[in-house]
Amino acid sequence: MGSSSTPAAAAQAPSRRKVALYLALLTLQYGAQPLISKRFVSRGAIVTSLVLATEAAKVICAIILLIAEGSLKKQFSNWTLAGSLTASGLPAAIYALQNSLLQISYKNLDSLTFSILNQTKLLWTAFFTYLILGQRQSPKQIFALTLLISAAVLLSVGESSKGSKGGSSDYVLLYGIVPVTVASMLSGLASSLCQWASQVKKHTSYMMTIEMSFIGSMCLLASTYQSPDGEAIRKYGFFHEWTLWTLVPVLMNAVGGILVGLVTTYAGGGFVIVSALLVTALLQFVFDGKPPSHYCLMALPLVATSIFIYQKYPYVDRKKKD
Repeated sequence: MGSSSTPAAAAQAPSRRKVALYLALLTLQYGAQPLISKRFVSRGAIVTSLVLATEAAKVICAIILLIAEGSLKKQFSNWTLAGSLTASGLPAAIYALQNSLLQISYKNLDSLTFSILNQTKLLWTAFFTYLILGQRQSPKQIFALTLLISAAVLLSVGESSKGSKGGSSDYVLLYGIVPVTVASMLSGLASSLCQWASQVKKHTSYMMTIEMSFIGSMCLLASTYQSPDGEAIRKYGFFHEWTLWTLVPVLMNAVGGILVGLVTTYAGGGFVIVSALLVTALLQFVFDGKPPSHYCLMALPLVATSIFIYQKYPYVDRKKKD
């Protein structure tokens, strides 16, 4: 991933099975999140309250995991404010904005259209990883990326004609398509910054999750003094139009945030996203009775082949090899 790992780092890295498990769980979370959010979050729920609750859940999950592995004291004994702000400050602010945009988009796009647009973060992650870390990709990895793009185009062609239910095309564009597209770009940038922090600043995934959630929450709380969401919270209360079921997508999103940190640290960019499109299509069939189109069935072997090629043939620096 651009720098040679030390024996200590190798010892601390999880096994391939664990990384594969992280990837599988993240794929399921990405695929199910749009459907779960549409079903369990009221359209009148305040976006900022949902994001803040998700960030708080992330912190709690990360602390529990640090306690479970017995490294909580060690992590906080080495913690400094300057180091935290340097490594986590910018990605935290970016992720806070990204999460708000995603919450808006969830409400105004059907699940599969949302997932299709959300996969564009692959391109942005590859771009920013190269720009920030100088992390190159082998010709075969570039071919794998081309296969993934082809799968996304197939799915887009098959599903985009269905459109989104409800609302004019202008409304869907402004409050559905634009937010998720901008969020995907921000996700690619933040993911690359997190990789930089884990490789250069030697920040662990769990600590970065805690730091970014806390800093991002502070940014959001500061924005509520002047934002419409802040006014709505003061007028109607933090849990306006929440139900007990609203906790399900909030907790799922929090677990997804933890998994993103682990996958970013140990497996690099997020190729799970295109696979999640197929999961979304399957879940839409299970819950809404919409069968996957033949485009989805054609995309499946492309996705499987691209993931295999990308993992099997990483970029090798010939100078270092010699």
